[in-house]
Amino acid sequence: MSRQIVHTDKAPKAIGPYSQAIKTKYGLYTAGQVGLDPATGELISDTIEDQTRQALKNLQQVLIAGGSDLKQVIKTTVFLKDMNDFARMNTIYAEFFGESPPARSTVAVVGLPKGALIEIEAFALID
Repeated sequence: MSRQIVHTDKAPKAIGPYSQAIKTKYGLYTAGQVGLDPATGELISDTIEDQTRQALKNLQQVLIAGGSDLKQVIKTTVFLKDMNDFARMNTIYAEFFGESPPARSTVAVVGLPKGALIEIEAFALID
């Protein structure tokens, strides 16, 4: 089975030894995206709403670079630093996925890279 590394400058570059996504004949597997500004590499703000929105914009750019999009997402995993942010995250998440959201798991974690409040990864179909 072949695999292709996916990279785009429209999303933050990897901050470790990993790829933004891997494309296979089965679909696109993304690395987790946090609310970093792709231009500066810094968190967009300190609110869950802004970080969720930016993480999803970053995820969207990685999906596009891999030949997919948010409508093709089958499953996401959301990592929250504080489960008390769940409802506010959901409001922003729904803006991106609308009436046909993918399957999702949401888990609380002790910490995330660069002090982020949220990280989102996805598996998506490709055309």
